[in-house]
Amino acid sequence: MITTDDVKHVAKLARLELSESETEMFSKQLGDILKYVEQMNEIDTTGIEPMPHPNEVYNVMREDEVKYEQTKDELMKNAPWEENGFFRVPKIN
Repeated sequence: MITTDDVKHVAKLARLELSESETEMFSKQLGDILKYVEQMNEIDTTGIEPMPHPNEVYNVMREDEVKYEQTKDELMKNAPWEENGFFRVPKIN
């Protein structure tokens, strides 16, 4: 059972300011949720595989294909400043 003190503690951790009526309401709602979870724990699920998603998920993306691969020399032609085969950049202070 969730008490109002539990709700106040969680609200404090979440930096929420709750009124007394909100604290009472959330205490009841969270208690109802926990009762529902307890009902679900009573169901026998032996032999049932866990589902990562309720619907079948298929990858609709195409495979990556290299159509043209630039050589290092082609790429280095774009370098405004090159040193020993690497891009040279200004020093950052």
